[in-house]
Amino acid sequence: MEKAIVIGATGGTGAAITAELVKRGIRTVAFGRSRQKLEQLKAGLGHATNLTIATGDAFRPNDIVAAAEGTDVLFHCANVPYHEMVSKLIPLGESIMEASDRLGLKVVAIDGIYPYGRRQTEKVTEEHPKNPHTRKGKTRLAYEKMLFGERWKRAKVLIARLPDYYGPTANEASYLGTTLEAIAAGKMAFFIGNMHTAREFVYLPDAAIMVAELASRDDAYGQNWHIAGAGLISGKEIVRIARKASGIAKPVIPLGKVGLSLIGLSVPVMKEVVEMLYLTEEPLVLSGDKYKKLIGPIPATPFEEGIAATIRALKSKNRK
Repeated sequence: MEKAIVIGATGGTGAAITAELVKRGIRTVAFGRSRQKLEQLKAGLGHATNLTIATGDAFRPNDIVAAAEGTDVLFHCANVPYHEMVSKLIPLGESIMEASDRLGLKVVAIDGIYPYGRRQTEKVTEEHPKNPHTRKGKTRLAYEKMLFGERWKRAKVLIARLPDYYGPTANEASYLGTTLEAIAAGKMAFFIGNMHTAREFVYLPDAAIMVAELASRDDAYGQNWHIAGAGLISGKEIVRIARKASGIAKPVIPLGKVGLSLIGLSVPVMKEVVEMLYLTEEPLVLSGDKYKKLIGPIPATPFEEGIAATIRALKSKNRK
């Protein structure tokens, strides 16, 4: 991997992956719709000389082709809001794949765990059956089939699947993003799901390391890969660590089906989270064995360290 482009570079996963690529000295193009956000991203990385920015619309293949000229790996980190997933996810992916196919790029697609549906084993490997029972799960499975479809003759794809994640760059697209942002700001916060069931979370800087490692291996393409987290942790424990790091202990309110439905009357994306609540009651835990076999040990920042670092970064951001 000599030069890469990150589509959706200012999002949670995109920003973390961009930072990791820049750190590795890889020439990187950060692609997004907002020049202001891209400039902020570049400033946050110390105006790295190996990072350039490009604005455009990921739904327009020509915009991507123009920005990606000369790259060899494309990181597809762009996403769509929950309430637009059914109508927009696959068109977005098709646009990115069309551009990548024209240029003959390797594509690293960042995705989640929804296509699996309910877990059938204690730890889920990449061979776990995909039996989604939700609209978003079915859409994500169709999206996977599109990515690996025979229509793409030159592009090579790998899918990196992340569980729920957190980190300084995580935003409203993640379950924990807004929770930790509110705690860092000393405000009342909401937590999606119950706060007693332990679930898997991955620290985004750790995930970015693993994704970059896979992207650099030719033999990783054409497959699904799990980006496993540091283990399981309950919402109650997350809040304890975050409050300690923040120094402020405002209320944190768990949101179940009723709460999300009520908020969803004014915030459509929240209403769409309801069908995914099964994952907060029946956590799906990813096996990292396949990654370990190809790459080696999984980077796993302890929750005490990762959550505290996230809160410190968010507090620093709030002061600017």
